[in-house]
Amino acid sequence: MASHRRPKQPNRARTAVLTTAAAAVVTLTSQSAQADPLPDPNKKGVKAEVDRLYEQATQATEKYNGAKEKNDELQKRVDSLKDAVALGQEELNKLRDGLGSLATAQYRSGGMDPSVQLFLSSTPDSYLDKAAALDQISGRQLSTLKKVQAKQQTLAQQREEASKKLADLESTRKELKDKKKEIQGKLAKAQGLLNTLSAKERAQIAAEEQRANRASQRVVLGNEASGSQRAAAAFAAAKSRVGMPYVWGANGPNSFDCSGLTSWAFTQAGISIPRTSQAQANIGTRINSLSDLKPGDLIIMRSDLSHVGFYAGNGQILHSPKPGAVVRYEAISTSGMPFMWGVRVG
Repeated sequence: MASHRRPKQPNRARTAVLTTAAAAVVTLTSQSAQADPLPDPNKKGVKAEVDRLYEQATQATEKYNGAKEKNDELQKRVDSLKDAVALGQEELNKLRDGLGSLATAQYRSGGMDPSVQLFLSSTPDSYLDKAAALDQISGRQLSTLKKVQAKQQTLAQQREEASKKLADLESTRKELKDKKKEIQGKLAKAQGLLNTLSAKERAQIAAEEQRANRASQRVVLGNEASGSQRAAAAFAAAKSRVGMPYVWGANGPNSFDCSGLTSWAFTQAGISIPRTSQAQANIGTRINSLSDLKPGDLIIMRSDLSHVGFYAGNGQILHSPKPGAVVRYEAISTSGMPFMWGVRVG
C-alpha cells in the first residue's frame, strides 16, 4: 500500500551550508585557474599599520622631549640649590665662629634671647658682669646673631625646595623611562610587521622612501623672502641638514626628530625656543592661513600639535618626518598630516 506521507523537506541550515561550500569550491577553482594568485589583502594593511605605529612613536617622542626638557631644568635647579646650600652652610659656620665664646654658648643653648637668659639667671651676683658682657656684644655680635638666624632660615627653605625638586626629578625620570619604553615598543612592533612582508614588498616600501628623497632634491621653492632675519637664518641652518636621518629624541647636529630640527636651527640663528612641537606652537606670532606663510615660519601639524617643520615656500615643508626617513622637503598637501597653524619667530 502506497504511503501518503509527504516527502521530508531538506533542513534549511544544511542547505545553506552546502550552498556556501559549493560557492567556495567554485571560487577556489576559478582562482587556481588564474596565472597569478590574488594578493594577500592584509599586506596593504601592514603598511598602513606601520605608518600608524610610526605616527604614534613620533607623538610619544614629543612627550619624551617634554619630559626630558623638564628633567634637565629640574636637574639644573637641584644642582644650583645644592651649591647654594653648601655655600650657605660655609657662611653659617663662619658666622658661628665669629660670635665669640659668650655668643657661641648662647647659640648652642638654643638661641634664647640674651636678655631673657639674663633674667632667668640663677646667680644674681653675676648680673652686672653679664650685663657688661651683653653691652659688649650688643652691637657687632648681636648683628651677627641675627645674621645666623636669617641664614638658618634661608638654608632650611633651600633644603626644603631641593627636597621637593628631587621628588619632581624622580617623577620625570620615571616618565622618561616609560616614554622611552613606549617608543621602543612601537618601533619594534613596526619592524616586526615589516619583517612579515616579502623581500619584494619591503623593496617597494624602500623605493617609495627613495622617491620621496629624490623629489626633495628636485623641489622648486621659489625666492620669496622670509618673515624675519632670524627666521631666514634658522631656515638656512635647517636646509644644511637635508639628508640627515630621523632619530627619536635627537636634536642634532647629525640626526634629528621633528622638533629637534627646528630647535637646533633656531639655536644656530641665536634664538632659544622650546624643545617640543607643542611648546613651539605657542611662541611668536600665529599665522592661521597657509597662504600667509613665509619661508622660515614654523608649521604646526596634527590636531595634537605633535609635528613641526619649516615652511619652505611653494607649498613645501622642510622637516624630519618619521622613523626611517631623513630631513627633506615634501608637499604639505601630500604629507598626510593636517596643517594646524604657522608660527613666525624673530
